[in-house]
This record gives sequence, C-alpha cells and structure tokens, in this order.
Amino acid sequence: MGVEVQPLLVQVGRLQEALAFLGEPLPVEDQKTLATLKAGDGDAVAAKVQEVLDRHCLALVNINPESRVKVATGPAAQALQEGGWRHFLVKVHNEAGITATLGVDSPQAKPVANAPQEKVTDRWLEASMFDARPLEKSLSGLKLEYRILQLYSRDAGKRSAVLEFNAGQGTQDLGFRADMTATFTAHPGRKVRIRLKDEHGRPTTAALEIRDRAGRVYPSMAKRLAPDFFFHPQVYRTDGEEVTLPYKLLKVRCSRGPEYLRQEAEFDFDTTGNRDIEFKLKRWIDPAATGWWSGDHHIHAAGCAHYTNPTQGVHAPDMMKHILGEDLKVGANLTWGPCFDYQKQFFTGVDDKVSRHPYILRYDIEVSGFGSHQSGHLCLLRLKEQMYPGGDSNKHWPTLCLNTLRWAQAQGAVCGPAHSGWGLQVKDTNIPTDEVPPFDGIGACEYIVDVTHRVPGPDGRPVPAVDFMSTVDTPWPWELNIWYHTLNAGYRTRISGETDFPCIYGERVGLGRSYVKVKPPLTYELWCQGISEGRNYVSDGYGHLMDFALDGHALGDGDCEIALNGPGTLKATVNAAALLREKPDDSIRRLPVEQKPYWHIERARIGDSREVNVELLVNGRPVSSQNLPADGSLKALTFDVNLERSAWVALRILPSAHTNPFFVHVGGKSVREKRSIEWCLKCVDQCWSQKERFIAPAEKEQALKDYEHARKEYRRLLAE
Repeated sequence: MGVEVQPLLVQVGRLQEALAFLGEPLPVEDQKTLATLKAGDGDAVAAKVQEVLDRHCLALVNINPESRVKVATGPAAQALQEGGWRHFLVKVHNEAGITATLGVDSPQAKPVANAPQEKVTDRWLEASMFDARPLEKSLSGLKLEYRILQLYSRDAGKRSAVLEFNAGQGTQDLGFRADMTATFTAHPGRKVRIRLKDEHGRPTTAALEIRDRAGRVYPSMAKRLAPDFFFHPQVYRTDGEEVTLPYKLLKVRCSRGPEYLRQEAEFDFDTTGNRDIEFKLKRWIDPAATGWWSGDHHIHAAGCAHYTNPTQGVHAPDMMKHILGEDLKVGANLTWGPCFDYQKQFFTGVDDKVSRHPYILRYDIEVSGFGSHQSGHLCLLRLKEQMYPGGDSNKHWPTLCLNTLRWAQAQGAVCGPAHSGWGLQVKDTNIPTDEVPPFDGIGACEYIVDVTHRVPGPDGRPVPAVDFMSTVDTPWPWELNIWYHTLNAGYRTRISGETDFPCIYGERVGLGRSYVKVKPPLTYELWCQGISEGRNYVSDGYGHLMDFALDGHALGDGDCEIALNGPGTLKATVNAAALLREKPDDSIRRLPVEQKPYWHIERARIGDSREVNVELLVNGRPVSSQNLPADGSLKALTFDVNLERSAWVALRILPSAHTNPFFVHVGGKSVREKRSIEWCLKCVDQCWSQKERFIAPAEKEQALKDYEHARKEYRRLLAE
C-alpha cells in the first residue's frame, strides 16, 4: 500500500485524543497495542494499525485517483443509543491524495423542522464528521487515515439509514457507490426525571441546557419539535417531566429568566445510576412581590425561526411552556403575516385557556407582512376583534397606519409601533440629536405623524392614536431619539419593552420586558392599561427602577402630572437594582450600538467595576447621576432636580432599564422645546418622501390630510 508510517502514527495519536475527548476512547487493550508501535518498524506497523482500528469502522471509504468516492460497510457493530451520540471510525484510503473535507449526509438525517408530517418519522438520525481539534478539518492527503463519524438516534429500536460520503462537490462515484445502508439497533436511553423547585419550594418550570464534554446539546436540536424549539440550545421542563439522555457525564445549566440566578451542575448517568436532574432555583430579585409584573408584548408563534411544517407554527401550550420557563408573567402572542390564516383561529379576545394565574397568554395582532406595514409595523393589544372590516384574512387591511389605529382604538385597544428603531438610525449617541433619520424602515416611522392625532375611543371620546413606542429590541439611540423629541414637543406617548421573538431575538422570550405596576389580581387588560398610562419601566431584566416617585407622586399609581406655581426643586426617589457578573464581558460591552444585544446590562458597566450609572433625565438630557452597585442588592436612591421651566423627568440605566416620565408643568405651561418641534416638522416631510409610494390610491387623500394635520400641529406648537 506504500503508507508513510510516521505521519500515520501521528494521526492515530490525534485520533485517540479526540475519541477520549468525546467520551468514547478505544478499548484499553487496543490503546496498549497502538502504544507499542514505532515508525521504524516499517510496513508491519501500517498493517497492525489497520488490524486494530478496522474493527471499529462503520464505513470504509475509498477515494480513487480521479477523486471519486465509494464506500463499503465496515465490521463495526451497528448499535446506537436513543437520545445520545455514538462514535464510529471511518477508514479512508485516499489514492488521490486530496485534502478536501470528508462529509457525510443521510436522508434520515434531515431536520424535522419544516418537514412534511409523513417525513417526520423517517428523520430519526443525526450524522456528522468530527473535524474539530485535536483533528484537522480536512483530510491530510495521506494514503491511509481514520476519521470519526458521529451518529445520534432520536428513537429506540431497529432503524435503517442510508449514509452518503463525499469529499467535495462532484466526488461521488458513478453508480451511487458513495453510499451504504446500515440497519442499527438503537438501545433505549435513560429516562431522566426533572425535579425543579422555585425559591419557595414549589414545583416550577425552567430552562435546561444539557451538554456533554464536547459541547454537544441534548436532546439533539435538529430532531426537536414543539414545545422544544430547534433553534434553542435549551429545553423547557416542568417539575416531574422527563428527558431522554445517554449514559454519560453531562453538564446541565438551569435558568428561569433574568430574575433568577443561573445554576450549573454535572450529572453522571452511568449504566447503573438512577439520578434525577434536580435544581432548587434562587432569585436575586422579585419585582412582582411589590406589584411590578413582567411582560413581553411582542411574541410570535409562527414565522421567522419557527417552522411551517409539520404544523404552521406552534400552538399556545408550546408558547406557554416558554413563558413559564422564563418567569414572564404576561405574554402577548401576536399573529402576523406568516401562517396568518392558520394562527388566526387561536384569537379569542380573552386570555388563552392555557393561562394560569399569574401567568397570562393572550393572542393579539401585529400588522406585519400586510396592510400598513411598509410605514411601520403596529402592535395591537387588547383587541376585541382581530379582523379589520371587509374581509376574513390579511389582504384587505389599510395601507395607512393611522387608519388601522382608528379601527383599533375604537374598540379600546392599546397600540404602538413595533421595533421602533428600524428606519430611524442616527449616528450620534448624544440624543436627542438634530440629525434627521432616513425614515426608510419598518419601525416607528409614521409615528411622527400619528402621535399628533387623537381618534375616537370606544365611547367616541378622542384618545391618542398611539399609546406606546416599543423599545429594547433595536439600537437604543434610534428608539429613544424620536421618543425624546416627541416628548419635548409635548406629547405623552409611553414606552414598552419587547423581544419580537423569534424574529429580532430568537434566544428566548422576555429578553425585552415591561414591568407594569398592577394591584392584584393581575389581568391582561390592566397590564396593557398600565402601559398606556406609563405605569411601567422597560428593562432587559437585569436592571430595575421600581417605585419611581417625584415630589411625592408615584409613577406606579399613574400620577404622572405635577403642577408647580413657579421654578423649584423636586425630590426624586427610586428603588434601583442591577446584576452584573463579576468580570467584564468584552464580547458584549465593546460592541457598536447597532449590533445585538442592543440593550444589555453589560453595556452599562462603568469601566471594569461592578457598578452601573443611574441617570436622572430632564427633557432627555442627564442632569444628575449616581453609581449603583450591580451586585443584585436593592438600593434606595434620591435625586434633587431643579426645574426652571416645564419639563418631563425620567430615570435610566443605559442601556438596560428606562422609566416612563413624569410631566412637570411650571406656571401652567406645557413642555415645549423649539429645537425638538422643528426636528419633528422636518421628519414629517422626510417620512412622506419615503412612505407615499406605499399608500393605496383609495387612501391617498386621507394620507395627505393626516400628514398635513401633523405639520399644522407642529407649527402650532412652535407658535406656542
């Protein structure tokens, strides 16, 4: 065969290191035999290597001088383990001496997500070549070497698979000889019971991320269907439920949203042990205990990362599992463009039946992928009717956001633009800035017009067309800049935190949150009402600004209007807390503002300390600040703010948490900043230049009137 023995032995040594790392080392006797081999002993060494290693080979691959690949079945026992990975050797006879990557594929290894229902059963396998360190990614070019094949079985019992090998495009041999068929016996895995208790010792639901020493995730992500999502490393389990795992040492990470401390432990599931996975969860903060209830108003059960097969998105019980596992008290599941006609069946106008107090799931609507979405997506919460009059789907909706808002507000909905920063990018982070954004996206673009309008509410009385702006899921300067400007013009729009799961963020629900002050019992209606009244702060869950009060007025009570006869000094108080890891994470804090995660407590870290800065804002500009230890402790902070004229006042930990504002009227005057009003007026024209072409001819006259109304309002404010 003419094998070069010295490089072969080096490769075999690295192979053994890799197998040991993967938890399936060669038998001890084989290791001893290989350890005695010396390069100087000639061709007999190559023969002995093959004698030892060939019996562990599932496949024998030959690459001929024309780089064509063919494969034969090796002598290794065709045995797998349910819920676990097995490792086999692949013998490579490389006559061509190529250094391409050896790949493997199988019809049975296709993902089950987006598979037709009839294909799900057959897609039981996961197959890959291990090509990480200590091995090289590519073939060595040696005439003989061994590679490692990794196979995962979702099921137990007899299962057949076709394994196809290649060494690059066009290397498959003619006559389909590059594949082999194997019939495996997959031995049952261990059914491991999950034991999860909350801080009070009560059964709960949490996220579990289970990995082996090679970093592989269990259960296999490629073989997951709801409630386990194929784009998550974690699964969500409730106390008493099970997960099928292999017999080996596994590391388990347990978490339950940002209010809990993350825990890690190792569990050795050997062939005789009978251990459960057990965690007692620990909180570092509990805002709900003082009436601040977390919620994410922008979640999807279909579209983006979700599959469209074997079902069109996932169902309410699946999403509820994730909401419980992240300790998110309120989840708004918004039906939108993808799978609209399937998902619309779940809307009821009341809490979904899977809700269990205080955890609430409600279906509502995001105008996205249809209607007025080109001028900015809209979150429509607390709807009584989900379908705009004139049809039963999403093909007939208005192309002017304001027409959609008129319909929604008439039924008592709470409404606001989604992912507000898209299309409103600015270069300057010193906001509010005079720079006019392009208004060319799907964020709070038409908001610059809609905020000036009042429309009939349920009783016919005028109400603001827009209740809130969404924040936390786009770059903070882009979101907050337009909000600060419109507040400076005298408008009262509030902010709410969202995730846009799994479109902007697919990692988990509740990465962007609103904490709303609601007196028990918590209801979806009251939670939404709290957002419209500004009785909330937004957060990534790691920064908290509870019980913000100004001059004795408590924001959580909705008492946000303060009157002063003349200039004066007011006292602001807040109960603040934050949690940072002890060591800085440069992979997050050094990122530009336009890169995810857009809001994150790590970005708020002061230098290399474990502190963050709590800022007091007057009309969007910091006038006072205090350092806050980010060790999880709750601190009562006090600020004095001197006001010479009317202003709005808020607090923030940038970019982790932000309160809604108080509005202080000095001498009966309203908040008016000329610079911001002029900015808003310019933005109306910029928005029209970008959005006019998306307005349907039947709505063009109304759009012209609505935009002109906005111009007149801003001119009126300038005159004041």
